[in-house]
Amino acid sequence: MQTISKASCTMASFPCTRVKSGLCVWPGMKQLCLRKGLPYGLLRFLSIPFKTLWGASRSLKVTQFCTVSSVSSSLQIELVPCLKDNYAYLLHDVDTGTVGVVDPSESRPIIDALSRKNRNLNYILNTHHHYDHTGGNVELKARYGAKVIGSGMDRDRIPGIDIALNGGDKWMFAGHEVLVIETPGHTRGHISFYFPGSGVIFTGDTLFSLSCGKLFEGTPEQMASSLKKITALPDDTNIYCGHEYTLVK
Repeated sequence: MQTISKASCTMASFPCTRVKSGLCVWPGMKQLCLRKGLPYGLLRFLSIPFKTLWGASRSLKVTQFCTVSSVSSSLQIELVPCLKDNYAYLLHDVDTGTVGVVDPSESRPIIDALSRKNRNLNYILNTHHHYDHTGGNVELKARYGAKVIGSGMDRDRIPGIDIALNGGDKWMFAGHEVLVIETPGHTRGHISFYFPGSGVIFTGDTLFSLSCGKLFEGTPEQMASSLKKITALPDDTNIYCGHEYTLVK
């Protein structure tokens, strides 16, 4: 049986981007930047049950998550926690200044992250139509004039969609080739965005750190086929998932 050996974006294999006077630790194989002292952080971590990484950040008074950066010569990726356990990802091309966001479940965390670095937003990429992955579309599009990209099958279900893509399509993000992979199972029209030049894939709710997504619209056979497509990618592919479900009470 083939096992999923891709490196998850949330694993500690990535260098932590430090904040001023911050301390990087790895609770539960996750990276957090703590502005408080190590004894306090460890005590709080050991004494409070956490359901999610986002919940942990609030309990520990974490002011900023570590970011994943410079996965290629010019592409930077920043993790932005949203809602209770969602992950959105900001994409920044250093050479052109082009910025995109993957699966913005709400607008405010994205706006705050962009404002901190005085950046505009050019593209919104949605892996599927669920509100916890598209909830920020309308406000972000209105505020920045960003183009919304999603599955052609979900054209009528993705708010503000401008560019409809299907499995096998190729799209360019500021010179970075993006391959659209159909990954149904969680939903019928679910797609994943694969950046072969940078060795990264955004899997939405198809694949998480320790599980796959719940089957709302698709079949087990479809999900199995989708997972095989992901495992067929090079072994050094970094996987960016849509939720944090590995820390439980």
